[in-house]
Amino acid sequence: MNISAVKSLLSALCQLSHQCMLGNSSGLGPTTTQKLGSISFSVERMISILVNNVHRVEPFWDQVVSHFLELADNPNPHLKNMALDALDQSISAVLGSDQFQNYKQFKPLQTSQKKEADLDKLMSLECSVIAPLKALYFSTQSVDVRLGSLKILLHVLERYGETLHYSWPNILEMLRYVADVSEKDLVTIGFQNLRVIMNDGLSGIPRDCLQVCVDVTGAYSAQKTELNISLTAVGLLWTMTDFIAKGLLNEPFEEKETGVGSIVKQVDSEKMEDQAHSFPNNARDRPSYIDGVDYEKLLFSVFSLLQNLGADERPEVRNSAVRTLFQTLGTHGQKLSKSMWEDCLWNYVFPTLDRASFMVATSSKDEWQGKELGTRGGKAVHMLIHHSRNTAQKQWDETLVLVLGGIARILRLFFPFFTSLSNFWSGWESLLQFVENSILNGSKEVALAAINCLQTNVNSHSLKGNMPMRYLISVVDVYEHVLKNPSSYSDKVKQEILHGLGEIYVQAQGSFNDVIYTQLVAIIDLAMKQAMITNDNFELEFGNVPPVLRTVLEILPLLSPTEHISSMWPVFLREFLQYLPRQETHLLNDDGKIDHARDSPVNNEPPNGSIPIPRDIVAVSPDSGSTAAINAGIPSYIFAEKLVPVLVDLFLQAPTAEKYIVYPEVIQSLGRCMTTRRDNPDSALWRLAVEAFNRVLVDYVTKSTKGGPQSGITKPVRTRIWKEIADVYEIFLVGYCGRALSSNSLSAVALEADESLEMTILETLGDTVLKLPIDTPADVVERLVSTLDRCASRTCSLPVETVELMPPHCSRFSLTCLQKLFSLSSYSNEINWNMTRSEVSKISIMVLMNRCEYILSRFLTDEKGLGEYPLPKARLEEINYVLQELARLLIHPDVVSILPLHPCLRTDLVEDKEKRGNRSHLFVLLPSFCELVTSRELRIRELVQVLLQLITKELCLEKLSLACEKFTSR
Repeated sequence: MNISAVKSLLSALCQLSHQCMLGNSSGLGPTTTQKLGSISFSVERMISILVNNVHRVEPFWDQVVSHFLELADNPNPHLKNMALDALDQSISAVLGSDQFQNYKQFKPLQTSQKKEADLDKLMSLECSVIAPLKALYFSTQSVDVRLGSLKILLHVLERYGETLHYSWPNILEMLRYVADVSEKDLVTIGFQNLRVIMNDGLSGIPRDCLQVCVDVTGAYSAQKTELNISLTAVGLLWTMTDFIAKGLLNEPFEEKETGVGSIVKQVDSEKMEDQAHSFPNNARDRPSYIDGVDYEKLLFSVFSLLQNLGADERPEVRNSAVRTLFQTLGTHGQKLSKSMWEDCLWNYVFPTLDRASFMVATSSKDEWQGKELGTRGGKAVHMLIHHSRNTAQKQWDETLVLVLGGIARILRLFFPFFTSLSNFWSGWESLLQFVENSILNGSKEVALAAINCLQTNVNSHSLKGNMPMRYLISVVDVYEHVLKNPSSYSDKVKQEILHGLGEIYVQAQGSFNDVIYTQLVAIIDLAMKQAMITNDNFELEFGNVPPVLRTVLEILPLLSPTEHISSMWPVFLREFLQYLPRQETHLLNDDGKIDHARDSPVNNEPPNGSIPIPRDIVAVSPDSGSTAAINAGIPSYIFAEKLVPVLVDLFLQAPTAEKYIVYPEVIQSLGRCMTTRRDNPDSALWRLAVEAFNRVLVDYVTKSTKGGPQSGITKPVRTRIWKEIADVYEIFLVGYCGRALSSNSLSAVALEADESLEMTILETLGDTVLKLPIDTPADVVERLVSTLDRCASRTCSLPVETVELMPPHCSRFSLTCLQKLFSLSSYSNEINWNMTRSEVSKISIMVLMNRCEYILSRFLTDEKGLGEYPLPKARLEEINYVLQELARLLIHPDVVSILPLHPCLRTDLVEDKEKRGNRSHLFVLLPSFCELVTSRELRIRELVQVLLQLITKELCLEKLSLACEKFTSR
């Protein structure tokens, strides 16, 4: 059939349908049903004719579509559905025809006038095919018809979207209008159309329509009808930036200036190699238009939309927009030129931060009530809202946290490049000011996010050397200003600052000089003092270290000075030694009482039989400014307990020269900790201090014995160290060891462990300090030996009536000290005998002789005083041990000269010293032995007999006595 015949047939069908439509009523009945059937027949025939003549559809397209639109406007729902379905089939038939399917082949071959004419014809047909949908939507107020129109459009986009080209402006205009309507169903189906376009059709949209597409997506993001649509639309804006970035990436032009791509690649080639190697070196003067499209403008339009959405009243939408903005900047930032980055920072990044901050400051603090769910007992029941999100201000806090996290992301990725931008320093200063203000005045979560914003940048770039020194110093200055200003910010914020300072030092150790390091230590010291002031009774109330001080303990091992600032070791150690306990200058006397006249002239009268040893008394360390909390006289040492092991570990790591500068102060501090045993025997501090003191002392003695760097230390320094060691031993052993404890809470296991610790410190003194060949000054040796003697005098110096009241561990301690005196005085043909060992033996033998003489004489006195009553077990054990050890004791021949013997006897012993068996010390005690032969204790008499026999042997009288026996027998 020719076109005229087809038109006539269509006109007849339209007329039939029109007549039935006019006669149709809303009632139901056979007549109505017949008319609907006639209309359906007419519509089906019209569709069939259209399909069969799709290759020449232009002359009668308008005629058919007009009738369908007329049917769609009918109030009868059956007719509406029939018309919409017919329109859907008709449009699909035309767009699915061969001429549209071959459009992609025609498009690149625009070389002849004929083909240009064909394309113009096709453009006209495409527009006429799509136009009825727009006309149908805008010509009716019926939601169902509009919904049907959008559904038809959705079908078209899903099936034939890639074949469309000229009708996009009409489609996007229609979808843009839908975004502003209030009907949820319309917005939903309209957005489904947009999703199809953004996910599958962007590459087919004409470049001049891309900006409209961005605007439409922004409209759906901003609409208030459906929240989920807004959130999804924000995600589509990210899809758009990915598409735009491909245009930037495919730029074919040569660049003149180095851009972020090459700089970031140099900074972190391992992390970004896969991305950066394909990026051109973008320049400030990049061409704005590529293929007729200004991709920079498109990208900034997306950023502008995201920035505006970042101020949306709905928290979910603005948070999503903020995330998307910074994620796109982080993902595609390498493709941006310097000029583009400057625009981004000054027009989008920093303004977004300022606006979020302003909204936090001005938003309401009134609590919200959740959505009403119903009633119970006549009262409304509301949905619960978490306390962290129940006000507008808290909701904006969350947004501000996301902004700071986004800034941290782009700083981590592009900071080295940013430093090359003009005026970036001023932006950095404004960021630092904002961070400081957020910490001081913001919520906890905002403060933590602000700290993280700086720390992420510092940690990422300091270790690689990409953090200029002034930027690093500026971060440290911010932390210092924050801690100097008392505020209500939480301990958690202070902890993060301290962790941040530790990380800064670890990552940028090579950049620290003496000045910056001193500033760092001072900042941490300030934080500690503030924590001790604000948590004055924290340890006593909760039984653990306050959070801020706990953090200091965590970062302390990280802060040890590096080799190029090794001179800072004394500063570092002294700063934290001051936080160990302090006490008044005093010396404990033999009875454990405080002698406040320590600096007075020394009483040379032998106490309890001790030999007088002149010595210079060195005062305990002066007040150190410790701010440890003390409550009602009983101090809490929990922080000091944690600090001691950390400080000792650090001290032992220090270089030799710097270590020796603070050696005396470390020993003093440990000594103060050890003396806390009296007031707080249950505390672990004194135990830890004893272990630490042993470690420090063994380290010093061992290295001094081996020689090496210690040999270069001056004699005054070594002398001072030894005097401090003697002070600690004297005060702790005499005043705090081997004594009855005031605590009843210690278990048997704990008491046994404490006794073992006492024995350990004695062994270190007797077997290490006094026996190794080291340059211990003579006066110090005298003090140390005297200390052992004073401790050994505990049992014998007590009145016999009170000895039995002494706990067993006290007598064991006293006996062990006595054993050390015997050990120091003895000689057993040691190969390693040396001059130092000889001098110690000379001093100790005199002290031992005096002590033994006192013990023997005191025993006789007490035995006589008790009459028939037996002596206490401890006293018997003591004298038995003394007599046995005197029998075993051998002394070095050189030591004989120091004994108080008659000149004639000494001369003979020296001349024949090898033959005498080296028991010359027995002659000193011979008068006491002679008195003991009358003791009523059989064991004592037996031991004395052995000693007298040894003396006889020493005098070579043994053979003479045998000869006399033989002469008498004759």
